[in-house]
Amino acid sequence: MTTDSGRLRLSLVGLVAAALFAAMFARLWYLQVLQSPSFKAQAVSDTVRVIYDPAPRGLILDRQGKVLVGNQVVEEVTLAHRTLPTSPVIPRLAAVLGMIPADIQSRLGDARFSLYQPVPVQVGTTPDQVIFLREHQGDFPGVSVQLTTQRTYPFGSLAAQVLGYVGQISKSQVTARKTHGYRPGDLVGQDGIEQAYEPFLRGTPGERSLEVDVKGRVVRTLSVRPPVPGDNVQLSIDAGVQANTEASLKNTLLATQGTHDPVTHQSLSAPAGSSLVMDPNNGSVLAMASYPTYDPKVWVGGISSAEYKSLSTPAGYYPLDNRAILGEYAPGSTFKLATATAGVQRGLITPNTYINDPGYYAINNGNCAGTGCRPHNSFSGGLGGISLQEAITASDDVYFYTLGGRFWQQRAKYGQTPIQDTAMAYGLGITTGVDLPGAATGAIASPANRQALYKAHPKDYLTGSWYEGDNVNMAIGQGETAVTPLQLALAYSTFANGGTRYQPEIGARILTPTGKVVSVVAPKATGHVALAPDLQQTLLAGFEGATKARNGTATTSFARFDQTNFNVAGKTGTADVSGGKPPTSLFVAFAPAQAPRYVVDSVLEQAGFGADAAAPVARGVLQYLKDHPVGPLQAPTPQQ
Repeated sequence: MTTDSGRLRLSLVGLVAAALFAAMFARLWYLQVLQSPSFKAQAVSDTVRVIYDPAPRGLILDRQGKVLVGNQVVEEVTLAHRTLPTSPVIPRLAAVLGMIPADIQSRLGDARFSLYQPVPVQVGTTPDQVIFLREHQGDFPGVSVQLTTQRTYPFGSLAAQVLGYVGQISKSQVTARKTHGYRPGDLVGQDGIEQAYEPFLRGTPGERSLEVDVKGRVVRTLSVRPPVPGDNVQLSIDAGVQANTEASLKNTLLATQGTHDPVTHQSLSAPAGSSLVMDPNNGSVLAMASYPTYDPKVWVGGISSAEYKSLSTPAGYYPLDNRAILGEYAPGSTFKLATATAGVQRGLITPNTYINDPGYYAINNGNCAGTGCRPHNSFSGGLGGISLQEAITASDDVYFYTLGGRFWQQRAKYGQTPIQDTAMAYGLGITTGVDLPGAATGAIASPANRQALYKAHPKDYLTGSWYEGDNVNMAIGQGETAVTPLQLALAYSTFANGGTRYQPEIGARILTPTGKVVSVVAPKATGHVALAPDLQQTLLAGFEGATKARNGTATTSFARFDQTNFNVAGKTGTADVSGGKPPTSLFVAFAPAQAPRYVVDSVLEQAGFGADAAAPVARGVLQYLKDHPVGPLQAPTPQQ
């Protein structure tokens, strides 16, 4: 019995052992035969690291082929990523470079940099620093000096807000652009043209495959694919016109600061403003200036927190902002273009309609009380019976108050928003489509807009209703209407060319590094305003009168401007600002008046009457354009 039991146990043990050996041999066969290719690939991948080398960015050129943003090769000090934070080389290197050790340690721990290539510590090292490091190489293990490229600005701060800058890619940007091959540590366009044309400027990064050992040390280079430089972007901007526009804007603002408004008796601070030049026949922007401005070199190699703070404080009036596309201002009397057009288009008046101006407009709808029921002209007294042309030339408010009042009184016939609809047809209060990021859309005051504002901010509005007085105020560009300088230039460009609204463009064409044209930015019509010949001629005569007639609002500003073969048509604007601040000064002009080639507008904050500050800016720009006509796009010179 015992013997049989022992034999049974031995048999069971044998079966278990046989089963275990069978399972082991099956697993070995699976791993060594079936999965062998997969594990071989895994082993290879564990020893190969791919490093990406950034490509030189494309150049940004003006319309004559001059380099506005270029590249230069500089020496960059790097430190091996495997360097320990406690390594004595860090304080020694910091002393040579004028840094603190904590800054270098922070760079080593920055997740944006690859573990398998040196970490950049300082770009733009001085020759003396480079010589010292090379002469004492033994004291600086892991430190090397290599060549890299960085952005240069041959014209200094010229067009800084338009051009934008390049900076380290953020985590959110990496996520959004991952399918396009972006990785942590990449440099990417962060504003302006650099951002808008990033896909063309970036180029194709190079790729190096490195074999590394189990400790992550590079053993050898397996393959190299060199980077491909980015394409060049040529702008419609003319460097000469841009420089003149910036100088005219800056000089006028500085000259205005501290002067006194003769009407309000306020001291004018004139801290900021913008001015731009547009070709009304295709929407291309020839100059776009914003003040205050900044030197884009602060972004090269990474901006310090102190520098960024100085560019982002209210006290400095935000020099990073491009006020031509971001600034939103009440248009004042420049808005009368829309009111006049709506009045004639809708049949409320004809180009020959006379309206009596006693110096004020009386609102008599039973819902008005106080001085606000008799809005008056910006100048003293009235002009009596005047025509539409005279009202434009003299910027008579009562004429346009009357149009706003009549439209509201007869809204059953004309609808609630005839003026607003015409303004938007001109491009005011809507997206322009300009090829720059972040452009504001503005807003046109209307019953619907008032209701929306009331719902969103009930404490700021007594009611969400709209009355005749609101329509009267809106008709001269006041109230809740806000437009950007670019929209204002677009509106007058639309009128100047006969009614076609174009999409504003700053980029003109894309070129390869060798100068071959890749693509051209063609003019794009986005809307139309029907301008009957009699309406257009009436308004044109009024705008021309503004710069030369006896009662023209800008006649004094253009008194010494020779308009021979270069007639200037224009419109002043003076817009009230809330909070008791001095008014916004506006002026927009086009020339030559009968066959316009240029539209120039200027908007100066807290600078008083349009004729006193904004008009002189435009006059200076127009004088330059008269003396230096803008030519067609030119190919870059060979050395560029």
